[in-house]
Amino acid sequence: MHGDPRSDDWFWLRERDDPEVLAHLRAENAYSEAWFAPLAGLRQRLYDEMVGRIQEDDEDPPWRKNGWWYASRTRKGAQYEEHFRRRGAPDGPEQPLLDLNRLAEGKPFLQLGTFKVSPDTRLLAYALDETGGLDYTLRVRDLETGADLDFLVEKTAGAAWAADSRTLFWLTQDEARRSHRLWRQRLGDGSPAVLVHEEPDELYWLGLGKTRDERWIVLDSASKDTSDLRVIDTARPEAPPRLVLPRQPGVEMALDHRQGRFYLLINDTGRNFRLVETDAANPSLEHARELIAHLPEVMLEDVDLFAHHMVVQERDRGAQRLRVVDLDSGETHHIALPESVCAAGGEINAEFDTSTFRFAYTSLVTPHSIYDYDMATRVLTLVKRQPVLGGYDPAHYRSTQIMAPAPDGTEVPVSLVWREDRRAGTPQPLLLYGYGAYGHPMDVYFSVSRVSLLDRGVVFAIAHVRGGGDRGRTWYDAGKLAHKANSFDDFVACAQALVERGWTTPRQLIIEGGSAGGLLVAAAANRRPDLFRAVVAEVPFVDVINTMLDESLPLTVGEFLEWGNPKLEADYRTMRAYSPYDNLRAADYPAYFLRAGLNDSQVPYWEAAKFAQKLRALKTNEAPVLLHVNLDAGHGGASGRYDALRERAQTLAFMLAMWGLAGA
Repeated sequence: MHGDPRSDDWFWLRERDDPEVLAHLRAENAYSEAWFAPLAGLRQRLYDEMVGRIQEDDEDPPWRKNGWWYASRTRKGAQYEEHFRRRGAPDGPEQPLLDLNRLAEGKPFLQLGTFKVSPDTRLLAYALDETGGLDYTLRVRDLETGADLDFLVEKTAGAAWAADSRTLFWLTQDEARRSHRLWRQRLGDGSPAVLVHEEPDELYWLGLGKTRDERWIVLDSASKDTSDLRVIDTARPEAPPRLVLPRQPGVEMALDHRQGRFYLLINDTGRNFRLVETDAANPSLEHARELIAHLPEVMLEDVDLFAHHMVVQERDRGAQRLRVVDLDSGETHHIALPESVCAAGGEINAEFDTSTFRFAYTSLVTPHSIYDYDMATRVLTLVKRQPVLGGYDPAHYRSTQIMAPAPDGTEVPVSLVWREDRRAGTPQPLLLYGYGAYGHPMDVYFSVSRVSLLDRGVVFAIAHVRGGGDRGRTWYDAGKLAHKANSFDDFVACAQALVERGWTTPRQLIIEGGSAGGLLVAAAANRRPDLFRAVVAEVPFVDVINTMLDESLPLTVGEFLEWGNPKLEADYRTMRAYSPYDNLRAADYPAYFLRAGLNDSQVPYWEAAKFAQKLRALKTNEAPVLLHVNLDAGHGGASGRYDALRERAQTLAFMLAMWGLAGA
């Protein structure tokens, strides 16, 4: 391509239905299990530790909608959640909705997608994926009888109810799993489904939602950098979708509604968005009122709109803030968060006319927490902090953030956490994690499984590299397309800084990433194989050029705006310089543990399988290269919570073995 000859000796591994390929994948799994056999005791100890920290019989804080309190619970020994509701009060009579454990009987995988109760509270639209390949099937359940209606739609991606509680809207996907059609059907009267809208451009995906006041159904059509919005009056479901604002290249927007006004989060005047309001009957940017102007240092990430208040989620030079605006008085204040380096964002806020804002909060040392904030009285109430059993005490752990200089001088944040009594001030084992794509921030977060590493003297770090959204949209722009190399340079710079400042050594440094993060760590290891002891790459996007050349695969066309189109020579040259599969060479490489899912529709299993084969053929040392393919799951791995913990125990056992801590 473009004069560059390329051969692929392992291309045949993509023939999923070939018995020889399946036999090969099973052989890979057997090879990995043989390597892990001496670590069986460690894997079991790690699994027991993680299970011992979770409250197996647990219930989420209930949330209210239309006179009902909705919640979910887990029971000891059960893989999945039970969803239920109580009438009138949080302790009212209970009505079961969905027991995922019963629905999962006889199935190796189950994941709940859509979960939408009709406005009259009688019907539930829900969708289940039974493969791990994002193959969601939509059903409707009568909550009074507990029986499903004679309604089933495959390959769906979202649903919304009209005000009459009988008209249901939903999205369907094309063969590339792109949500591209909006349908409508009035249930119960025998009328057929009606195609309402279709998005013909393969760069754009449809999304379906509803304003919090339930006045409008919102249909957004979005590519990686452009979107437009259409609305349907929930009281007039048969009316055609009405375009809010015409599509403008490079302009993205999101919408909510209050008192006849649309509130638009839009990046038409700057990459980090501004907030405006406009007449819902005749929306126009020309006549819109600007509520919050664009600021080059502050990213407006989200807006939660209520009858008398709104909460704006901001990211100010990387720090998250929650700004509350009293829409009657115009007064503004920020919610005081317990820690300066943390992650906080809106939780389920289903009611419109309320002064309570519920948000989730976590940090590297604070478990997942739910707070209710009274926007009128400014009273903050801790609703629930996820219990961590087994004696976990956050006072025993410390966290900090340092800055690592990238080759171009950019300061890249690195967040660290460690157990204080295991830190002697000398280099020690360190796990460096990263992602760096799609503008997704890699916020600090608590992990129950990570405690097993910290308690053994391992330091955990997150590299907030460009390509993610850690410092706003411009941080994302600086690590995509032609600038993608910045992501890898940043990650290597973070690793180098941790070594130079005495946190660790190359023999003690393991790196981990999943999906686009798998690309990140594999590309970093290709650049500096001498800098890392081992690499953990989960569902890794490592065969960039071959995947982006195949437009029959899910996601490929839409991803041109993230990675480029290799049919264009400039884009090809950029990819060719970093694609991990194409840049393997004869060298001493770190040890590798790769994970993949046979049903993965986002990063095909064969990327990891081919990478393992080619790496073994080229590397010049004896470091192990292990591959495990979950033959019953997709991109997210095992769906059951205990199965997922067993997978994590295996990964941690690999790391501890590499650090020489298998007996710890």
